[in-house]
Amino acid sequence: MSDGRRAVLGWALYDWANSAFATTVIAGLFPVFFRECWSAGASDGAVTFRLGAANTAASLLVAVLAPAIGAVADRGSSKKRFLLAFTALGVLATAGLAAPPSGAWFPALALFTTALVFWSAAISVYDALLPDVAGDRNLDRVSALGYALGYLGGGLLFALNVLMVTRPASFGLPDAGTAVRISFLTVAGWWALFTLPLAISVRERAAAGALRGLAAVRAGLRDLLAMVREVRRYRHVALFLLAYWLYIDGVDTIIRMAVDHGRSLGLPAGSLITALLVTQFVGFPAAIAFGWFGQRIGTRRGIFLGLAVYCGVTLWGAFLTEVWEFYALAVAVGLVQGGVQALSRSFFARLVPPDRSATFFGFYNMVGKYATILGPVILGGVKLATGSARIGIASILVLFVAGGVLLSFVRDPAGSGER
Repeated sequence: MSDGRRAVLGWALYDWANSAFATTVIAGLFPVFFRECWSAGASDGAVTFRLGAANTAASLLVAVLAPAIGAVADRGSSKKRFLLAFTALGVLATAGLAAPPSGAWFPALALFTTALVFWSAAISVYDALLPDVAGDRNLDRVSALGYALGYLGGGLLFALNVLMVTRPASFGLPDAGTAVRISFLTVAGWWALFTLPLAISVRERAAAGALRGLAAVRAGLRDLLAMVREVRRYRHVALFLLAYWLYIDGVDTIIRMAVDHGRSLGLPAGSLITALLVTQFVGFPAAIAFGWFGQRIGTRRGIFLGLAVYCGVTLWGAFLTEVWEFYALAVAVGLVQGGVQALSRSFFARLVPPDRSATFFGFYNMVGKYATILGPVILGGVKLATGSARIGIASILVLFVAGGVLLSFVRDPAGSGER
């Protein structure tokens, strides 16, 4: 295998590595275990508030810090070092989740918040390494490969963890609680192990006049302030970020509402987990297919295709009546979720100056952290005004439409004939 291909695979395997945290910890086991073990006896409102506050705090912290981290990483040619440092800290915090005893909700929440912050920060600089390993011609394919491996890797470990929790005796474990704690350890080990290929094979481009230490920090922060002032020079970047904020807000809101609809239908927890696994495994080949679409029909057109499917999913969700439709929606979301994310990342990578990719991707990830703000407000407001959850779900269409309209004014820099 050539060094270039080895670097691409090493980079993409980091998606495989960190997605285990997203599936097993964020979406799967932590919320349930936090409620049933660490917050046992607390009111439902208190548990919801604690979880919401932790997620909001982590998102806001990363949103504020990500651009600054990116600017410093650019100046010091230190994206890879930042990624490995954030990963190490995130892995340690994730492993620590196995320790808090029953009722210790605050230490558990502190560890979760810490792991979430470093997981998010690592992704910010990981995304910025994409131009270093892919080159301009392969951005779509390499970005899609990363998301595809993320779906597969995260889904495989999550499936194993679900088996451990539902059948602890089969793994020689005394109970489900022990299985959950060991699952957190497996996530930490998985994340660390599959980071090694990136650490070994990925080489970061050296920036001209790279600095070190405090000099890099000072120069990076100066660059960040200058870029904020000069953002009007990057019209297409600013316009794309606004479009991305709108439609990715819709994507995240629909994902959450699909689960809420499943609960309203009275589906058991096992069915919801099955649907989540379906989305993960459908997302693996779908993300690769979208990478192919991006190269054949144009990256922007590929995003439009994904947004069109999401519009259909939103309308279908508004008229959902049968249980089998919930699973069909899980498949539909799996078909486009990774593709929209992957092509958005590669499209943005083409728009930004290569020597400032970490700074710009800091803004990109900041926008992502501010997602799922408008959607719940729109949905909740419409539902409150109309008394209909179905109309509330349908109202999310405005985010996809508005984001698509703004995206239509952003020229595809790949030269695929789009304007």
